[in-house]
Amino acid sequence: MSEQVAQPVEHKLPVRKLVAASIGNAIEWYDWTVYATFSTYIASALFAPDSKALITTFATYALAFFFRPLGGFLLGRFADVRGRKPAMILTIVLMAGGSLAIGVLPTFAAVGWLAPILLLLARIAQGISLGGEVSNASAYLGEIAPSSRRGRYSAFFYISTGGAVLIASLLGYFLIRILGKEDMASYGWRIPFIVGGVLGIVGLWLRRTIDETEHFEKSKDKARHVKNPLLVTLKQHPKAVGQLIGYTMLSTLCYYTFFSTLTPFAINAKKASADDVFLALSIGTALFIALQYPMGVLSDRFGRKPQLLVWSAATAILIVPLSTLITPNVGNLIVVFCVGLGLYTAMTSIAPAIMSEMFPTEVRALGIGAWYNVTVATFGGTAPLVNTALAEAGVSYVFFWYVAAGAAIAFFVIRTLPETKGMDLK
Repeated sequence: MSEQVAQPVEHKLPVRKLVAASIGNAIEWYDWTVYATFSTYIASALFAPDSKALITTFATYALAFFFRPLGGFLLGRFADVRGRKPAMILTIVLMAGGSLAIGVLPTFAAVGWLAPILLLLARIAQGISLGGEVSNASAYLGEIAPSSRRGRYSAFFYISTGGAVLIASLLGYFLIRILGKEDMASYGWRIPFIVGGVLGIVGLWLRRTIDETEHFEKSKDKARHVKNPLLVTLKQHPKAVGQLIGYTMLSTLCYYTFFSTLTPFAINAKKASADDVFLALSIGTALFIALQYPMGVLSDRFGRKPQLLVWSAATAILIVPLSTLITPNVGNLIVVFCVGLGLYTAMTSIAPAIMSEMFPTEVRALGIGAWYNVTVATFGGTAPLVNTALAEAGVSYVFFWYVAAGAAIAFFVIRTLPETKGMDLK
């Protein structure tokens, strides 16, 4: 009698869990992208009507970023001690509330300087929220994934994020075409923020249904006994901290270059039409979404490190030539967004996997949250402000050399990374 050979069980992705974990980051980045995308309208509605209104708007954008490390520390520690699930619920409530508040703020003409003050408070709440969201959701995705499929699970993080950003850019494209400049300046810019608040309610409902991770349940007692956890990450994991800072610097520059900075730069400095820019961004974002899962699969098969090396090297070489294509020509704009965002997927598809593999469970959320957000605040929060200031000084091309230098530094940092494909989490 012949023996039956056991057939391998096909792995089924827990799509509901993956969407619930990823939707918070999606909503967070939707709101931050909307702010940058509609910055010219926010400047005219909520700030004093002078020549510095746009720079002041971006300064508010940058200032809120510096609350991200505080959020990463506080909410990361909360997640390590109290759980990933309650921390992710808290972050989405803060972000959705901030988005709704911005959507209904009174104008500068109505209440004077109270308008930008209220805007800043809403942005601070969102900054604290986003500081905890990336680390907590990354830890959650890394901990629920099988070691051989962590790249695939991680890909959902930016599939949802890219989808949310695509919604933001399409909203911009259609609102401008349908409403026109006067209605956009009057009330149209508020619509995307209100939509963000509604999406937050959906995300809250999804997150209330997920289970806590087994890794957290096993390590929560150990986490509660960790004294000075931030110092622990520096003393016990200094190489991981330095590596995280090195590649996050380039990642955040890429994100804000292609998803935030280029839109007002192309419209204001290069005189491209707003609808052409939004169309090009939408096409590039669709490609960005489509490549996430295949890139996650590749990392599980061939490793994380080769992808990161290709991304950093190609960005260092190509970013300056790409910048010369930023013109009023829609075809050129499509090339810029597709090449830049296509390369960027080599990093974003595996970001939660890489970060969750760097720190042990008891300090994972705090380790990611604190150092990731310090880097993002320093380089990402200031990117639109730096670009705008350089453009007004007539040397806008310098910004792209700045990104190229960051890419070169990241390349050499990435070379020091160990390969973590298939590694069990500590």
